[in-house]
Amino acid sequence: MENEIGDAAVRERPGLVRLLAWYAIFGCILFSGMILIADFVVPDHDWIADTISDLGAGEYEYIVDIGIYGFSASLISVALLAAHIHLGNWRWSVGIVGFTVLGLIVFLVGARNEYGDNDSDGVVIHSYLVYALGLLMAILPWSMSEGARCCGAIYGRILVGLSALWTVSAPVFFMLPTDVDGLYERYLGVIAMATVITLATLFLRRQGRG
Repeated sequence: MENEIGDAAVRERPGLVRLLAWYAIFGCILFSGMILIADFVVPDHDWIADTISDLGAGEYEYIVDIGIYGFSASLISVALLAAHIHLGNWRWSVGIVGFTVLGLIVFLVGARNEYGDNDSDGVVIHSYLVYALGLLMAILPWSMSEGARCCGAIYGRILVGLSALWTVSAPVFFMLPTDVDGLYERYLGVIAMATVITLATLFLRRQGRG
């Protein structure tokens, strides 16, 4: 029994959990802030019509990149939190791997610099990354929802709701005229950040109970 208690204490570190959870939230704030700054700094930018990819193409791409990398790290933080405190069955494990992959995809979106500038040098993978991101964002909140209920039924309901909302909303983006897709993309970004913040809050609340 002592070994079991000792092992449990070794497995879970409250300080690490709080650090990762607060960073996950901060990364979302950083991403939003950098997009807002770029909206004002980039000349002739229309935040309703121009997507984040359009915003990230050109002289001020580094502003958007900072936000993208920050959000990528938020996604990795969620994966680390979920791996550190495993709350579910195979669905939770899928979520761990999925958030890790999602973080890498978001990082690649920034690192490849293939935004909306008609880049044709080498293999252009931006569209494939976007499709993969869209699929993962539809699956992952649902995947984590069952385990999230261990910390409160509200978390499970929120995650299922976000998964359903994304699944319904994301395909619409590809059907929109280009004069409004920038605003709609930001709406999708809010759903993604809400997923991260919900999970981060879940872990913080769990530590507060402990």
